[in-house]
Amino acid sequence: MSTRLELRDISHRYRTGERAVSHLTLTAGPGELVALLGPSGCGKTTVLKIIAGLLRPTAGAVLADGNDMTGVPPERRRVAMVFQKPLLFPHLSVAANVGFGLRMRGMGRRETGRRVEQALRQVRMEGFADRRPEELSGGQQQRVALARALVTEPRLLLLDEPFSALDANLREEMRELTKHLHATGDFTTLLVTHDQGEAVSLAERIALLLDGRLQMYDTPEAFYNRPVNRRVAEFFGATNFLEGRISDGAAETPLGRLKLAAPVPPGSATLTIRPEAVRLEAGENSFPARILSAAYLGTQVLYTLEAGSVRLRAAVPPHVKLGVGQRVSARLPAESLWAFSE
Repeated sequence: MSTRLELRDISHRYRTGERAVSHLTLTAGPGELVALLGPSGCGKTTVLKIIAGLLRPTAGAVLADGNDMTGVPPERRRVAMVFQKPLLFPHLSVAANVGFGLRMRGMGRRETGRRVEQALRQVRMEGFADRRPEELSGGQQQRVALARALVTEPRLLLLDEPFSALDANLREEMRELTKHLHATGDFTTLLVTHDQGEAVSLAERIALLLDGRLQMYDTPEAFYNRPVNRRVAEFFGATNFLEGRISDGAAETPLGRLKLAAPVPPGSATLTIRPEAVRLEAGENSFPARILSAAYLGTQVLYTLEAGSVRLRAAVPPHVKLGVGQRVSARLPAESLWAFSE
C-alpha cells in the first residue's frame, strides 16, 4: 500500500558545518509522484537519504502515514531506492541480483522465484533472467535496478537521478517506463533530478530546492505560469522581466501601463512573461519594438526585441519571417503576465 509521506521542518548539517538542507517541510500524498528538482549541491540527494534512513536529520521528522520514522532503521521502512548507477553484483545473474534482498530476508526459493519473475516482467526484462550485468546495456541494467526495487513491494520508491547517465533516447524510454510502473503500482514515488523537463514530464508536483531551501512546491503548470519569485522563474526558463508598480489591476512599467488578469496587491512588483506568450501584433498591452536578433531553433524562432530601454524575447513559429532591424508591434497579453513581489 502506498504511503503518505511528510517531511516536517527537516534540516541537515554535515560535520564540516555545511548546511545541506534548511527547514524543509512538504507532504507527498499516497500514490503521488513528486520530483525533487534543483541544481547539483542543492540538497536533493541528502533529502532522499534522510527519507530512506541512510542519514539522520540534524532537526525535524520524517513521517509515514502519521508515524514518526526518523529513528527507524532503513530495512524496516518499506522503502526502496534506485541510484544513478545500477550497482548490480557483477558475479550474479539478473535474477539473482533482483532476488538478493528477498533472500537476505529469508524468503523461500519458490516465492522468491515467483516475485523475481513478476518484477522482471514489470520492467520488460523477463527474457534476461540468466544473463550477467556485463551482458546488458546501460538502460537494461537500470531496468534490473528498478526490478530489484519493485520486488520488495515498497510503500515508497526513491529514485536518485536514475536516468542521467543514459543517452537521450534511453532516458525518454526509461521515463515512460517509470511513469507506467508508477501508474500501475501501489507506491508513492519521489524522483530526484536536475532536469527540468524530466520533472515536468513525470511529476504531479515539483519541489524546487535552491541552496538547501524549498523555493516552491506546486504543479508543473504553476511553475511555468505562476512562479513565486524571480529565482524560480529563471530556473524554469523565464527571460523576460519588467519592474513595475501595481495599482488598480495594472502595472506602470517602462513599456507603459500594462493590464493584468490576475489580482496583485498594490505596490512595487516584478512582472514576467514567457517568450512563447509574447505576441507580435497590435492590441491591448502592445507597444512598438525593433528586432535586434533572430535565432532559429527548429520548432520556433527566438527574436530579441528592443523597446526603448527594455529588451524582451519572443518565441514564434518558424513560418513567421521577420528581419533584424524590422519594426514591429509587440503585445504582452494580460492573461500571460505574472507579477510577484520580492
